[in-house]
Amino acid sequence: MTDAHPPHDVASHRLTATDLHLLNEGSHFRLYEKLGAHVVTQNGVKGVAFSVWAPNAAKVSVVGGFNDWDKKAHPMKRVGKSGVWQAFVPGVKVGALYKFHLVSKLNGYTVDKADPFAFYAEVPPQTGSKVWIHDYAWNDSEWMAARGAKQKLDQPISVYELHLGSWLRNGREHLSYREVAPKLAAWVTQMGFTHVQLMPITEHPFYGSWGYGVTGYFAPTSRYGTPQDFMHFVDVMHQAGIGVILDWVASHFPKDGWALGFFDGTHLYEHADPKKGHHPDWNSNIFNYGRFEVVSFLISSALFWIDRFHLDGLRVDAVASMLYLDYSRKEGEWVQNQFGGKENLEAIAFLRKLNEVVYAAYPDVQVIAEESTSWPMVSKPVYLGGLGFGMKWDMGWMHDTLEYMQSDPVYRKFIHNKMTFRQVYSDSENFMLPLSHDEVVHGKRSLLSKMPGDEWRMRANLRLCFAWMFAQNGKKLLFMGAELGQWREWNHETDLDWSLLEKPEHRGLKDCLAALNRLYREQRAMHAKDTSKLGFEWIDCRDADQSVFLVLRHGDEADPPVAILFNFTPIPRPGYRVGVPKGGTWRVVINTDDAIYGGSGASKLARVDTEPRESQGKPHSFVFDLPPLGAVFLVHESVPETEPLPAQLATADEPVRKNAKSKRKSTIDPLAPSPQKPAKPRAD
Repeated sequence: MTDAHPPHDVASHRLTATDLHLLNEGSHFRLYEKLGAHVVTQNGVKGVAFSVWAPNAAKVSVVGGFNDWDKKAHPMKRVGKSGVWQAFVPGVKVGALYKFHLVSKLNGYTVDKADPFAFYAEVPPQTGSKVWIHDYAWNDSEWMAARGAKQKLDQPISVYELHLGSWLRNGREHLSYREVAPKLAAWVTQMGFTHVQLMPITEHPFYGSWGYGVTGYFAPTSRYGTPQDFMHFVDVMHQAGIGVILDWVASHFPKDGWALGFFDGTHLYEHADPKKGHHPDWNSNIFNYGRFEVVSFLISSALFWIDRFHLDGLRVDAVASMLYLDYSRKEGEWVQNQFGGKENLEAIAFLRKLNEVVYAAYPDVQVIAEESTSWPMVSKPVYLGGLGFGMKWDMGWMHDTLEYMQSDPVYRKFIHNKMTFRQVYSDSENFMLPLSHDEVVHGKRSLLSKMPGDEWRMRANLRLCFAWMFAQNGKKLLFMGAELGQWREWNHETDLDWSLLEKPEHRGLKDCLAALNRLYREQRAMHAKDTSKLGFEWIDCRDADQSVFLVLRHGDEADPPVAILFNFTPIPRPGYRVGVPKGGTWRVVINTDDAIYGGSGASKLARVDTEPRESQGKPHSFVFDLPPLGAVFLVHESVPETEPLPAQLATADEPVRKNAKSKRKSTIDPLAPSPQKPAKPRAD
């Protein structure tokens, strides 16, 4: 690679006494501006300033292609008592490969280590770091100016989670950041999601870890291109009005000898005691959150992705494993905290500091916790005693809902409370409702395959499951492939089964989800009070015998309410009386049993008029024929009518081309149109 990038002024990267002090006290949160490799001009000479933290090293040198990997060619100097080593190497250019050669002062341990602050790395399985800079001309100013308003908790947030390397391949190993960006932006726009959430694209050596075994906390994986290519990806998303959330892993890291583990001949980044430093689930290292420099390292990584790559949020992985000292450990395999408890006090302090720093620097982003226990106040401010996250995944809702949906409808009346229990705690946190990748791997089956009954009932149940998620108060998250009605589990070695969209019943499932997303975005009652119990009201949740639920969603006083009627059995419920708070006409905006979605089309009602008859504690009511395995959304007619949702979506171009019989080597373009085929109605 040519040295086409302009060098930076060395002063901006020079480590000052203040920098070193802040690093050692755990409060330097822009370390990526100081440590690592930075292209500079020093005394009129172009080169690279290298810096690395290795307090227990006796000797450190820079090795690379520029010195034939000679460990004696460019020795580094210790900077005071900070533990940092530095060297300026003239003539080194952008793209140069390098590592740090370390000799421990404690045990004679010698090793070549990748740079913990490297901006770019070799394509795995190669492990070298590359000198790089982040020059890029962004075109997302409109998005960046407005994202704070778009990401408030009273706004619609519907997230499409994906694994970038297996979303679409077109018969290749994977597409690049630049190749996938326009296709993904168009698909997400068509489906109506507001955000994408990327499974970790931070550099990782083992592709089968899905990115969760991170070795490059400041480098997007080179599998899909350069850092500038990833910047372009984010830019394209933003120009399409789509936010980008990164799955960020601070809970553990791999034990690869060339990476962070046992860095300078000591357990520098991880705990030395395996009862604290070894993760039994993933055979990995656990960060030492009590070490100040590690806190600086991790928080710097979080800010880095928001700063340099304009990311709109971080989903922090496996928070529960950080909070509990006994996580996945038997008695005798863990160490109590100073008060005799199982809470990891150092990790708690780290998470609070992380959220304080991120929100102080970027108040317009969201930090989301994947926390699977009942730990209190995860999404409450630190000053109130909370952990300070913006949102928390509601794993309890996910487990209860899937348990209910997987049961045969004849038995659902016996577990009716699985669907009602959530409202006991629904406003205790700012919840996101996840149907994530974790639910479609390791023998758990795809969402569609979990559903009971024949194929027609399975698709009807999945449409019903989607409707239930959108009816709840809370932000939404769905993993890729569910919208296609994928039969098989997700496999990171192949792309999605796009050929399913050649079948009208699968296109109908996709269109139903798109309609739900659009309704969620356009009706304030569906999202404005997502984090409040005031946004959700039961009309009736007691009809267990018929597995019927009646729901109201509310926005502000001026927003028309939405009534949602659920029948979780394949038996139609004709003449079912529904109480509502307002009289007049209620308009049907979505019926998941509509024939255009692959349903039976049993109900043809577009509007219903109320009677001045009290029912279920409401002053007005109407009678509706509840469709089999169906959900019906009705909006009070006081709002001006827009074009009907089902009609518009039924004529949308279909994103599949008829080719590529092989699932593993698909050449399908998910944005290529194909003729629309009407779904065949089926009565039950």
